[in-house]
Amino acid sequence: MGSAPAANVREICRARRADGPAAVLAIGTANPANCVLQDDFPDFYFRATKSDHLTGLKDKFRRVCQKLGVQKRYLHHTEELLGAHPEFLDLHAPSLDARLDIAKAAVPELAAEASRRAIAEWGRPAADITHLVVTTNSGAHIPGVDFQLVPLLGLRPTVRRTMLYLNGCFAGAAALRVAKDLAENNRGARVLVVCAELTVLLFNRPEEGCFQTLINQGLFGDGAGAVVVSADPVITTPAVREHPLFEIVSAAQTIIPESEDVIAMHLTKGGYGGNISTRQVPVLIGDNIERCLLDAFEPLGIGAEWNDLFWDVHPGSSAILDQVDAVLQLKPEKLAASRRVLSEYGNMFGVTVIFVLDELRRRMEKGAPEWGAMVAFGPGLTVETMVLHRCVAQGTGAAAPSEDKLTVA
Repeated sequence: MGSAPAANVREICRARRADGPAAVLAIGTANPANCVLQDDFPDFYFRATKSDHLTGLKDKFRRVCQKLGVQKRYLHHTEELLGAHPEFLDLHAPSLDARLDIAKAAVPELAAEASRRAIAEWGRPAADITHLVVTTNSGAHIPGVDFQLVPLLGLRPTVRRTMLYLNGCFAGAAALRVAKDLAENNRGARVLVVCAELTVLLFNRPEEGCFQTLINQGLFGDGAGAVVVSADPVITTPAVREHPLFEIVSAAQTIIPESEDVIAMHLTKGGYGGNISTRQVPVLIGDNIERCLLDAFEPLGIGAEWNDLFWDVHPGSSAILDQVDAVLQLKPEKLAASRRVLSEYGNMFGVTVIFVLDELRRRMEKGAPEWGAMVAFGPGLTVETMVLHRCVAQGTGAAAPSEDKLTVA
């Protein structure tokens, strides 16, 4: 090694860190081809489960579907697929292996489709991706979706992979939080975040007295979202210029006390079992969301009237969005992106906040707020909170930092 002076560890670490905040450079989304209209879904569901004789329960399910704020969804499981798996209709039959086999084949393909769209928008070769963060609740395979994506996307075998399983609806925001840390602590990093979900593990036939099954079948949808993240985007070289969309200024996670049982899921021989308290969850979110937001904004010196921000709120249900609206006294348009995603795609677990982010960037015009928040909720009850800054393109393509000084609400 020669007689060079001993390296200073702190200087080495400092030199390896990026200079700026992590930023979203590109977004891609994907859904299965099978689109189901909510008005038609009760007929499909009761026909596919051979339950048309349960006329009273079908009428009840129809009323449930009308109240969820969902107009259509995309589902991998078709009537043909369900017909090939009669064990899915028997609550006591061991069907987990068959469901996992479906997810093992379909989830990587759906994840790859969203990833290709994000990489195409980013404009650089897939081999330039240095880190890969993947999250799913659909399966528990080793090696996992992250491993499968390497050859599917043409990533380098040296890409540094992080696989997150079974984080529920806060998974997408959690993956972005991990990506932020990776990007800011590894100069030159290009992190691909991928979230993909199939609800075939949740599929069950209707049963008298099991309201949770009706909610699950009427609310959740399938999809995938991908995001490219970096903390040092190239903005001055035309040949490889990158275009930051949102800077991730901070990211936090909070557990709401005494809420462990309000969202609980577990693998059983028949797929997912568990419970989501449709009454308690919106109330607990309403009671705690403002404190979580203040904890995120106040340390940064960026306070705000809530209506001065743009909002990416996980649309777990219309009841949750209504509660957030009421507590924060938001104008109707503030949660319009979240409500549209819920209406067009349903609740896709952690994928949903990526769809909302994509919807937000399409809606933003000159004069739109520069500061915003991403809020996601999931098992725990866990709240993920991010402070986002919308990048404003300048003549050089650079992301202009905001000079706004917002007052604390």
